[in-house]
Amino acid sequence: MPHGVLGEFLGTAILIVFGNGVVANVLLRRSKAENAGWMVITTGWAFAVMAGVFTAIACGSEGHLNPAVTLGAAVVSGDYSHVAWYTAAQIAGAFLGACIVWLHFLPHWWETPEPDLKRACFCTAPAIRGPLSNLISEIIGTFVLVFVADAILSKAVAKNGPADGLGPYLIGCVVWGIGLSLGGTTGYAINPARDFGPRVAHALLPIAKKEGSDWSYAPIPIIGPMIGGALAGLLAKTLGF
Repeated sequence: MPHGVLGEFLGTAILIVFGNGVVANVLLRRSKAENAGWMVITTGWAFAVMAGVFTAIACGSEGHLNPAVTLGAAVVSGDYSHVAWYTAAQIAGAFLGACIVWLHFLPHWWETPEPDLKRACFCTAPAIRGPLSNLISEIIGTFVLVFVADAILSKAVAKNGPADGLGPYLIGCVVWGIGLSLGGTTGYAINPARDFGPRVAHALLPIAKKEGSDWSYAPIPIIGPMIGGALAGLLAKTLGF
């Protein structure tokens, strides 16, 4: 087992506790943050990424938290040995994080009649359903995430830019920006583990008055981010990041 698997597992769990937690806080009935809006959700996800990356790094990994990021890094380095292990750890961590969110908001599932709002606390769905346009949105959003993250961590920026240790804060800001600028089309999964692990949790957990887990849409937030991450890694490698 490669070094860093535990960090990816725990960091991704923290990512989902914060990220899906803020969605539940805003969407579920009788939460004190009910109807707080998109700005709160995007800000919560930015902090989720920051907290998850710091946790993962402290526990010995690079802080990918995302199979698309792991794939992009593999394209840059040419070393694919971590991809399967990290992906499995990230999905498992996302599943755990979703279960913790379910437990935390336990009485609120009963109070929320809309099954689509409950499902949204676990996984994404498009504003306008169209497989091609939804796939393109996820490719673009993930490309921006991985390419800009590679730029932030590049040798040139390390030499002339922010001090060591600011990377997780800055990448959190990138995710915040993606949510504000690009997130309204598909809910910006931009991370297969973030969507798939919690979607499995939604399917398995005894959530009050839930309906289906929308498996017909599930391939989009897996395939799109992986394409976007690979393309970003290829460009970063070509540019010498």
